[in-house]
Amino acid sequence: MTKRVALAYSGGLDTSVAVAWLGIEQGYEVVAVIVDVGQEADFEALSRRAAAAGAVEVVVVDAREELLADIAMPCLAANALYEGRYPLVSALSRPVIVRHLVAAARQHGATAVAHGATGKGNDQVRFEVGTRALAPDLEILAPVRVWGMSREQTIDYADKHDIAVTVSKERIYSIDSNLWGRAIECGILEDPWEAPPDDVFALTVPTATEPVEVTIGFDKGVPVSLDGSGLGLVELVEKLGALVGSEGYGRIDIVEGRRVGIKSREVYECPAALALIMAHADLEGLTLEHDVAHEKARIEPRFAELVYDGMWFSPLRNALSAFMTSTQQSVTGEVRVRFSPGGGAEVVGRRSPVGLYVYDLATYDAADAFNHLDAEGFVRLWGLGIQTWAARQGGAE
Repeated sequence: MTKRVALAYSGGLDTSVAVAWLGIEQGYEVVAVIVDVGQEADFEALSRRAAAAGAVEVVVVDAREELLADIAMPCLAANALYEGRYPLVSALSRPVIVRHLVAAARQHGATAVAHGATGKGNDQVRFEVGTRALAPDLEILAPVRVWGMSREQTIDYADKHDIAVTVSKERIYSIDSNLWGRAIECGILEDPWEAPPDDVFALTVPTATEPVEVTIGFDKGVPVSLDGSGLGLVELVEKLGALVGSEGYGRIDIVEGRRVGIKSREVYECPAALALIMAHADLEGLTLEHDVAHEKARIEPRFAELVYDGMWFSPLRNALSAFMTSTQQSVTGEVRVRFSPGGGAEVVGRRSPVGLYVYDLATYDAADAFNHLDAEGFVRLWGLGIQTWAARQGGAE
């Protein structure tokens, strides 16, 4: 009986070669699963490429709304930035792809799933841990991890078997993109001393010559409008990304710690994601109660680590998301952000119908409603323990 495997197919070098390799070298019928997460690909061309490489079935799924609503919005609620800088571009799409990979395996009678991740990267963890959470009975294949070919040798394999690929030995970047951003690696970028060449960028090309202000509206932590116009998530993210990306905003050049224990130089473009996280965090400053805000900030890095490490389907990530969701009930209002040519950005205003900023309490003018005499007893009690320690044990030196 012929074996079948469902392959997460991106149309890039590794997955295109994997279609042929799994069939020729391993004897599998390959079901290529293409998931649209906003990578701006020609999906008809990808389908033809997968079939030409040997896939017996090609499945195409539009998961853009799913990516944003089910994955990106919980991450936005957590202001999720891995190592304080990276908004988890690739890590967000993997749970969505895994869902549809498992569904395709069930539908087409596959006993295994496969991915194109390498043994050095994080994606192998995300694909495999996610699959085991959803379908522990399925076998998992990782061709790139076992075939032992360098990137140049993989290109040669593609040439030998007439597999159409879009990379060459001269321009050898590896790019992964979705609606939340774009990740670029390989080539000259593997030297952390070298500046990224201009040709690696696509979302943050600075074409604007004047600053622009954008008002982003939120309802319970979810972005719902730009400059007062209500938009769906996909349209909002695309429109915001194009607008602020034209100012050159949204680039990240980072040496990050991968889950497998190595350092990796990564270049990202995330104009919409970074703009939304900046605005969202600022609105939380206006609307979240003091202790909730501080505890949430303490937990946010842990949430980001879980997502980065492929633990989307874990009970801890789910529990932390429940906490994050509970904090968003009052995160409603608008944030005004100014973007400048060259990539500058700053929040210049915020407002909310349920904001905790009260003018009568904050002002020092004649409208001041704060009872200053109440402060004397408060400060005395606040410092009572220190005063007692100083009197009884000699105080600070």
